[in-house]
Amino acid sequence: MNPDNTLMQDAEVRELIARALAEDVGSGDATTLALVGAGETARARLVARHEVVVAGMEIAAAVFRQADPALQVEILCPDGECVAAGTALLTVAGPARALLTAERTALNFAQRMTGIATATECLVRIVADYGTLILDTRKTVPGLRKLDKYAVQCGGGTNHRQGLHDAVLIKDNHVAFWRRTQQGSLADCVRAARRAYPNLKIEIEVDSLEQLREALPGQPDWVLLDNMTPAQVAEAVELCGGACKTEASGGITKENVREYARAGVTAISVGALTHSSRAADLGLDFE
Repeated sequence: MNPDNTLMQDAEVRELIARALAEDVGSGDATTLALVGAGETARARLVARHEVVVAGMEIAAAVFRQADPALQVEILCPDGECVAAGTALLTVAGPARALLTAERTALNFAQRMTGIATATECLVRIVADYGTLILDTRKTVPGLRKLDKYAVQCGGGTNHRQGLHDAVLIKDNHVAFWRRTQQGSLADCVRAARRAYPNLKIEIEVDSLEQLREALPGQPDWVLLDNMTPAQVAEAVELCGGACKTEASGGITKENVREYARAGVTAISVGALTHSSRAADLGLDFE
């Protein structure tokens, strides 16, 4: 996969790493300070315990380097690479105290990100025959969105909007508030959003074919087909006739994702990628 390689150039990401270390270390790593001499050195390997799609190696490396610039880190497997159980992902060597102090924080980032990437790649592979995009959502851990969405890229997924600012997504609650003061159809709601933000993509959520028919005259860029069956999605795609892009969402798992892709949608969004993916089993083995 080809994830965005500018992550570590982001000042917010570097600050996130600093906060994570500070949260864990506090006034000092009491155990390490008590038991490990100041002059001790060590070398360790970050190892995958099972087959994974790698993500977060630059983040893990940055954790070690922030803990102590004297730590020497070598990344052996780039983000986005699929590796077998037992593969060494990076090595780190230098002051033992710093290595032990940074271990858990580095693993926390790498395990979460690799877990997301691995889960994403599984879905991407299942729908590959149909060219369907697998999208993430805004269901991310607060403060970790950039890392979560980067991990999705590592797994071959596609980022949906980064936040509330870079696209319009009209959901049922937005329509309810709009209709308090406005008269009109879902198409009119789309047109109102277009007037307010002519340079943004406009997407509207519908949960029935009737709502879809009501919205289409407004010429949305995307329609989100919420909690529909694959058969309903196929009918919705036919109804759209290529006039807009289509996104299926709601209740989609690896067991049924192929059926949704077969229905012909442009993309399938899966919130579970970032809110429920199991952390990868990675370990730091000292040599």
